[in-house]
Amino acid sequence: MASNKIQFRSIHELKDPALNGKLALKEFQEEIPVEDFLGDAEKNESSTSRRDFLKLLGFSTAAVTLAACEAPVIKTIPYVVKPHEIIPGVPNYYASTYFDGYDFASVLVKTREGRPIKIDPNPAAGDLGKTNARAQASVLSLYDNDKVKQPKLDGKDETFDKVDDFVIKGLEEAKASGKRIVLLSHSFASPTFKKLFAEFKAKYPTAELVTYDAIPYAASLDAAQEVFGQRALPVYDLKGSELVVAFQADFLGEYNAASLETSYAAARKPGASMLRHIQVESNMSLTGANADSRYRLKPSAVNKTLVEVYNAIVGGGSSDKLASEIAKELLAKGSKAVVFADGSKGAQVLAHLINQKLGSVAFTGKANFLKEFDKARFQEFLGWLNGGQVGVLITNNVDPIYSHHKGQDFKKSLTKVPYVIAVADKKNEMYKAAKAVIPVANWLESWGDIEPQTGVYSLMQPTIQKIYKSRQIEESLLVWKNGKNNAANNYYDYLKANSASLLGGTSFNKALYNGIVASANATTLSYAGGNAAQAVAELGNFKASDLELVLYTKTSIGDGTQSNNPWLQELPDPLTRMSWDNYLTISPKDAERLGIENDLNARMQLDGSIVNLTVNGVTIENVPVFIQPGQADGSVGLALGYGKKNSGATADTGVNAYPLFDGSNLAVSNVKIEKTGESHEFAGIQLQNTLMGRYDIAKEVPLTEYLNVAFDDEHHGWNKPLEYHTISGALPAGKIDLWDAFDDTDGPHFNLSVDLNSCTGCGACIIACQAENNVPVVGKEEIRMSRDMYWLRIDRYYSAKEKIETKEGVERGLNVPNLYDILIEPNESPDVIFQPVMCQHCNHAPCETVCPVAATSHSKQGQNHMAYNRCIGTRYCANNCPYKVRRFNWFTYNLNDRFDFNQNNDLGRMVLNPDVVVRTRGVMEKCSLCIQKTQATILNAKKENRKVTDGEFKESVACAAACSTGSLTFGDMNDKESEVRKLYSSNRRYHLLEEIGTKPNVFYHTKVRNRIEK
Repeated sequence: MASNKIQFRSIHELKDPALNGKLALKEFQEEIPVEDFLGDAEKNESSTSRRDFLKLLGFSTAAVTLAACEAPVIKTIPYVVKPHEIIPGVPNYYASTYFDGYDFASVLVKTREGRPIKIDPNPAAGDLGKTNARAQASVLSLYDNDKVKQPKLDGKDETFDKVDDFVIKGLEEAKASGKRIVLLSHSFASPTFKKLFAEFKAKYPTAELVTYDAIPYAASLDAAQEVFGQRALPVYDLKGSELVVAFQADFLGEYNAASLETSYAAARKPGASMLRHIQVESNMSLTGANADSRYRLKPSAVNKTLVEVYNAIVGGGSSDKLASEIAKELLAKGSKAVVFADGSKGAQVLAHLINQKLGSVAFTGKANFLKEFDKARFQEFLGWLNGGQVGVLITNNVDPIYSHHKGQDFKKSLTKVPYVIAVADKKNEMYKAAKAVIPVANWLESWGDIEPQTGVYSLMQPTIQKIYKSRQIEESLLVWKNGKNNAANNYYDYLKANSASLLGGTSFNKALYNGIVASANATTLSYAGGNAAQAVAELGNFKASDLELVLYTKTSIGDGTQSNNPWLQELPDPLTRMSWDNYLTISPKDAERLGIENDLNARMQLDGSIVNLTVNGVTIENVPVFIQPGQADGSVGLALGYGKKNSGATADTGVNAYPLFDGSNLAVSNVKIEKTGESHEFAGIQLQNTLMGRYDIAKEVPLTEYLNVAFDDEHHGWNKPLEYHTISGALPAGKIDLWDAFDDTDGPHFNLSVDLNSCTGCGACIIACQAENNVPVVGKEEIRMSRDMYWLRIDRYYSAKEKIETKEGVERGLNVPNLYDILIEPNESPDVIFQPVMCQHCNHAPCETVCPVAATSHSKQGQNHMAYNRCIGTRYCANNCPYKVRRFNWFTYNLNDRFDFNQNNDLGRMVLNPDVVVRTRGVMEKCSLCIQKTQATILNAKKENRKVTDGEFKESVACAAACSTGSLTFGDMNDKESEVRKLYSSNRRYHLLEEIGTKPNVFYHTKVRNRIEK
């Protein structure tokens, strides 16, 4: 049953059952940096009475009152002529398209007084409007203070006029000499851009467009070319599927240039036809962590299993037990099954052929056009480069010196090119190698269009004037094609004219308003080939070795495009819960064999061994190692996108793994590890904010039990309602109160539903909350000190199947440590549950009863409020909160050089939401259920003399609005038709730590695993 699983948050908690107690003691230990509070040394050395000391610390009521009145006054300058569309204090929303060369989403951009401050999904775009953590954080990248701000020529500031003269001179020379003009760009599925380049090529016949992506999806595109006859990735939809089997495919991440999490969550609704998920992989991926059945194998063994499954499906049979079981399930489900594979071309070809054999309905026939890399074409370009055939090279915000595995060779080849022009956002390696530099305009400053997939056309529009002297590549091509100061150089006019043939009769303004429209492009994919024997041979050629490496991308950093974004660097990895790092993941067994250690120091901070990693003769030095439960023995993992030099203050974090990636194969063998003897300091947040050592908090139940056993069955119920044993007998928890209840049926009363079954742990909600509520970045050192400021966290729990029933354990006199010992290697391949935890907005809140100044109080709407100017920072509320969701401001995080992130410069602070106060040192803060948005929703309806609709409230909290899976649902419990009220009546519903009697307004739904128990 749900409560018969032991759940642990880390290996260290498993090894040391007393760890929770230690953490609880450390959490509120008084280690106040007195010198920071008291000021200079003279004050520290003076004779100070206890009374004066407390005054200086701010605990005197008079001192607090004075401090509250001494906030700095910053004057603003009013508009001379106010734009008619801007009303101060009222946000404007613009539909646009987020595209940075790696990620895509149709979005709504929220602006305040002309400043973009928030990214929301575009509901009109359906699945294409879903945003991940990187899309949510992209608004901060607009205000990156480290970006290139001025055109450069020979390393010196110059005007666009002079730079254009230089470029046009080079173009004319190349044209006259017959040398090639190469525009090296990331994948850019823009029909208008391609038309513009065709016109550019008409003027300069030697011009060539070459695509280069840091993560090029080369294997996926090569497989698609072979199987479908077209170089476009297939689009899948899991809504009609009942079985998905994935081999190394992280399809809830960036598989095939799109995440399937929305249709995955829809298919995972508990019921007789609930999707079953089997994952075969080496690294513990986000997708694998959500699987019902996960098999951890090293890459060579994964390849072998995939081949055996294919043989069994096509009729050849298999002697491999695991492969036979998987094939049996696939054949039983037939067209309602689908197989995904990743890591190499051969693996993906076999997956496509299996799906063809099954007739999988998940294959839609639609094509994804977002990735365009062609390895043969790029190799041809390298031949031109090395042969001195290139006269002009223009790079469109790509940096092969950093991200290509032979980047240094590429750098040397650039010396053979007379004119190198870098359209760049940072002072990176391409910036330094170029003779002319043009700052690239951010997507929020640009016009554009994208054709992401079959039948879809989306538009991009600027939501702010260009902050610095930047220019998008299309504007440059127009100038270089038409000549300077030509009236035809306006890209908006060019885009509008060209889009007329793509909009299918829709007006440009209407299309711009919606952000996305239907396209006449009817390209479809169908099975046309596929060489199974060649694919099997390719997989067989992967040589097994003692250690094998799997390269992957994190949900935060991705390919590294936004690596200078501090929101993303600080975002904890969903699985390891570490931030500000990439690291080598290794299994506990291999770590013990190789002498690799992860230890907790006296402050409960994690330290790990450092190694030199050598793969096929290429060595990366000083790589920290993290011991990861669920990592396959004989394999290690390392994230790409880190270690980016000269790209900003926060980008140079971690190590660069791109030298190990050949652009096609994510798995490589012949891996060697050499310990350096040094130790690395990790910054993690999993071991802090403990829930008082309680384990029955992330509930789960097998599907068969969910379907066949009543949830409240007296003996076997999997979610029995809580009862208290009183002198009057057993009474339901809802009937017992310590306080009298107030009438909350007048007006709205808010609840938030959290479904553990559909939460994938992606972290988009965390970034959305951070953007909406001005949550500061505190940096690696403070994270390591357990001082994160997140209002919302996603706890990751490992669980292991209990082999001993509770009754048997009691009869044998086994305590919890004894039970741990009996479990068979529980930390090697655990199940995983992700649980979002925010302020529970308790109707009987423990924090409110202990606050000496009533800084925290409850409203009739069910929201727990914080009056920051009243709070004196006693932290009693945090100590009394069983959910550990309250945060204490140890420092002033804005305008403080110690925290040199976005809030420490004028440009970065432009992202701040003016509806939410920026908190000061010495106060508590926590989730408010976005009260500024709920109140704005209520006031808008009041002005229009109408009731608020359920849909309006659902979008009123940042976390729920950003959730792609529908795991978070917000609404009014007093609206009998609201979705949240319907969810409240579910038999899976439970409250976190309900036995305490806090009566939260946040409730959870038990996770259901569709697993065949053996």
